Amino acid sequence: MMRLLSSHRLSRYVKDCFESYRCISNSCQSDDYIRRFISDNTEIVRGQSLTPDIKLRLFTPSCRFWYERPELWPFDDPYWAIYWPGGQALSRYLLDNPAVCQGNTVLDLGSGCGASAIAAKLCGAAHVVANDIDDVAAIATCINCELNGLEPPVCVTANMIDSEPENFDLILLGDMFYDEALATTLHSWLDRCIKTHGTQVLIGDPGRAQFEEHGIRRLLHRLAQFELPESVREENYGLTCSSVWCYRPEL
Repeated sequence: MMRLLSSHRLSRYVKDCFESYRCISNSCQSDDYIRRFISDNTEIVRGQSLTPDIKLRLFTPSCRFWYERPELWPFDDPYWAIYWPGGQALSRYLLDNPAVCQGNTVLDLGSGCGASAIAAKLCGAAHVVANDIDDVAAIATCINCELNGLEPPVCVTANMIDSEPENFDLILLGDMFYDEALATTLHSWLDRCIKTHGTQVLIGDPGRAQFEEHGIRRLLHRLAQFELPESVREENYGLTCSSVWCYRPEL
């Protein structure tokens, strides 16, 4: 995986210094500037994933910031620039089972590059909301939708986790269980969404420890499992598969 996302290589001092710079930089940069920056520093990728049907602007080894010093990156960590294996499995599952989304209102939570939101739109969802707290991710999602000939979804950058549940038919989460505290918060909030509105919840995860060892696992039913392409395995420390789970709190 590229150095930019290896934050442990930076000292706490350097990260704190550049955090102040990033806040100022983000507030001063227009959407047009960010669009140009994304176009200049990513590459359009169509293959080498579980969804060759979807085009995305991502980091590749041909991009400057794949190897560049992390402190030179002017925004928050670019999780939107990687197509994570949980998101790949979730998007593949939707494309293979379009009835899951067709005619429904869908929330892609922690949307990143927007792949699952794109898959939902391709499957005929009536209304799609992409939620990511990174403003740059929202712009990347719009760019990626346009690449696939789609109108962008509604992009929300406020943190929706722990907010009052909205009436979504379906909530999608790809690779969101990377932190135990976040997993616990998600567990509680998703349970409220299901009990309030009967929302269906689908989770994509490649079997990370924070997911497999959390209590939420006993409430999930696996719907599908996909073998990851070799290039995705190499970029994700040898993870070989990624699964899609249905959240069933009544279990």
